[in-house]
Amino acid sequence: MGVRFFKRKFQNLSLQVKISSIYILANLLIFIVNIGLLIGIHKMSGELDMVYQKNLFLNELEVSLQTVQDNMTNYLSAKTSDSLENYYRSVQVYTQLLDELSDDITGVSTGRMEHNIKHMSEQYLKQVAQTIEAKRGRNVEKYRVRYENATKLYQYIDTYITSLNREQFTCNSKNYSEISKDFRLLETVSILIMGVILVGNIIIIIQFTGAIISPLSDLARYANEVGKGNFDIELLKVQTEDEIGVVTKAFNQMVISIREYIDQIQQRMEVEQKLRERELLMESHLKDAQLKYLRAQINPHFLFNTLNAAAQLAMMEEADRTYEYVQNVAEFFRYNIKKSNEIVTLRDEIQLVDHYIYILNVRFSGEIHYEKKIDGNLLNAEMPGMVLQPIIENCVNHGIREMAGKGEILLQVYEVFQGVCIQISDNGIGMRQEQIASILNGNYQVSEKKSDSNGIAMDNVISRIRLFTGNEDAIDIESEGVGKGTKVFIYLPLPQKVDDV
Repeated sequence: MGVRFFKRKFQNLSLQVKISSIYILANLLIFIVNIGLLIGIHKMSGELDMVYQKNLFLNELEVSLQTVQDNMTNYLSAKTSDSLENYYRSVQVYTQLLDELSDDITGVSTGRMEHNIKHMSEQYLKQVAQTIEAKRGRNVEKYRVRYENATKLYQYIDTYITSLNREQFTCNSKNYSEISKDFRLLETVSILIMGVILVGNIIIIIQFTGAIISPLSDLARYANEVGKGNFDIELLKVQTEDEIGVVTKAFNQMVISIREYIDQIQQRMEVEQKLRERELLMESHLKDAQLKYLRAQINPHFLFNTLNAAAQLAMMEEADRTYEYVQNVAEFFRYNIKKSNEIVTLRDEIQLVDHYIYILNVRFSGEIHYEKKIDGNLLNAEMPGMVLQPIIENCVNHGIREMAGKGEILLQVYEVFQGVCIQISDNGIGMRQEQIASILNGNYQVSEKKSDSNGIAMDNVISRIRLFTGNEDAIDIESEGVGKGTKVFIYLPLPQKVDDV
């Protein structure tokens, strides 16, 4: 019951908590085992270091004893202050080392030997001190006897230290062998424990990851079926409340939604099939509309041919002014028929403006003064058809006709900023800045449509110029205010030279 409860609790945890728990548990077990092994190794290493510590001490004691003997001999032969100072220093070091020897008499031979060494060393130091005092007192006979006694004690002590060192080494060798065996045993046990922990961690990780991966495997298998177009599969069972459970719920909802969407598509197809049947019935009406459209295209051609016939008749009757007027009107309509949807040259557009101004001046008794200042090298620049004439027409209809006096229109073509600038200026009533902004934005509404307009509005012209050049600033309008005229600027790319083609 406890295991089942723990398993259910574990399944409800998030993926991050699950993976973190597995990682922390495995590493915690390894860490605890390593700490225990390190403590054991440290303890045994300490014991191993202490095995030969006594031998090192005895070697140091022997060297210190010899140093005392040598410094005493040096002082007796030289009798200098330096040799005396060295003597006192060596005695102090030797005395400190003697304090570390055991003074207890035990049944162990090494203990008795340490006691004897310490006792003889105390006697030796007294003999050495008396020898030095006799030498300083210049009592030659006394310091020689005491020097000989001190030397004999030195030899006994040195022999004792060597024997004790050898016996101690023999004992330490046995201890070293035992500690080495224990250390190898610890290594074997450590390897076994680490192996058990490793196998245990692998088993735990496999079980835990299996519990995590199993729902993902089911989800992947079902998703593969859905990817093949099989939407009639059973819905997945939600086993956990973690992220995988959330994804599983979302997957089930997606399958349900796709099924509903397929049903909706089938219903729409049935409705569309019915609508298609109705569309077939309406195709004949569409063909009739197309025929009517073709007939509407014939009318401008008929008008153009009629004007040509009138021009020929006026020429035969020697009515030159009538012939010239009808010829300009015919050219104007021919351009409208052929060039309205084509890319033309600036030369063609200016010729159309010339025809249009001529027609206006004949109709209105020459009330418009038209002037041109054109750079002939720029006339091959390309532009959309039917652009300049609608602009001139707007200048006349909305600027010049609404003012008193004679109207003036100036058409200029010049090079600027590595491009062609077309400037159309009039002396009409001008425009407010709000009107200019409204025209350029395509929001301006003309209150009264002129009956003789060609039907091409300024928003159409502006849109075609911008589309042709790919530049929103390809057309601009300026006016200093009401009563001060208007200027329209069009910017085109430079014409290609013949060598560049």
